[in-house]
Amino acid sequence: MSVERSDTVVIFTEDADWHTRRLKAAIEREGFPVLVLSLNDCGFAIGGTAHGLVLPGLGDALPAAAFVRLIAKGSTEQITARLGLLHALSALGVKVMNDARAIERCVDKSMTSFLIAQAGLPTPRSFVGEDRAAMQALLDAAPGDMVLKPLFGAQGRGIRRLAPRALLPEPEKVGGLYYLQDFVAAPSAESYQDWRVFVIGGTVAGAMLRRSPVWITNIHQGAVGVPAPFDARAHELAIRATAAVGADYAGVDLIEDALGQFQVLEVNSMPAWKGLQQATGLDIASALARHLAAMLAVTVAA
Repeated sequence: MSVERSDTVVIFTEDADWHTRRLKAAIEREGFPVLVLSLNDCGFAIGGTAHGLVLPGLGDALPAAAFVRLIAKGSTEQITARLGLLHALSALGVKVMNDARAIERCVDKSMTSFLIAQAGLPTPRSFVGEDRAAMQALLDAAPGDMVLKPLFGAQGRGIRRLAPRALLPEPEKVGGLYYLQDFVAAPSAESYQDWRVFVIGGTVAGAMLRRSPVWITNIHQGAVGVPAPFDARAHELAIRATAAVGADYAGVDLIEDALGQFQVLEVNSMPAWKGLQQATGLDIASALARHLAAMLAVTVAA
């Protein structure tokens, strides 16, 4: 059955924040009307709408495309349904950027690390498990400090640096799951920095160094962003890491080890870019909008 397709691009988010306002304006400059929706307000209506989905403001029509800026926290059931709706849009032929599969791979840091390693990219040793004693043994045997991270988390919240033989927290403090990753020592002990490389459509749109006097280098934790020098290796790793998780766009975190070699830390499928834009002056929202418009033009031509 044919379903009407509108020319509207939906931005899924939870707040009409700085990012959403700029992205909306940039997509509108490309000639597309924009509808800002929360996935919380969407759902399924099998037999109730032509396409079987609830998309407020669109009725029986499908959007031209959907851009996923943020997904709200929720119960397992709520998150599953929201991701299910994104899967459904993709199944109906709607371009979703990033799609549910890429988001699932990046939200789960263990899967991100696995896919990065499977792609042959350098990344720190990482271990994920539920058994506290087994994970404690891995920490005790580590050649140096390790970082304990929430499996689901962002912006440097909830991460801890642990020395070998430091006691792991009780399971209930970590959601019943331990994610341990080798701490990567900086080339210089005086300061800490890592790289945030923003990839759009297989091309690096911009990159910055995040510098901090402490080992957590997230902008939201007080780090300062400065433009990164061009580095072909950093760009190559970021592009390959983005491809490894199947993302259209991503913020890729890289760090240099004590020998000056890059390691891929994380791939973020719903990255913020305000810090990058402030550091570099680049208009990231416009670059995202241009890429989305180019993909829609290819779809129409096909």
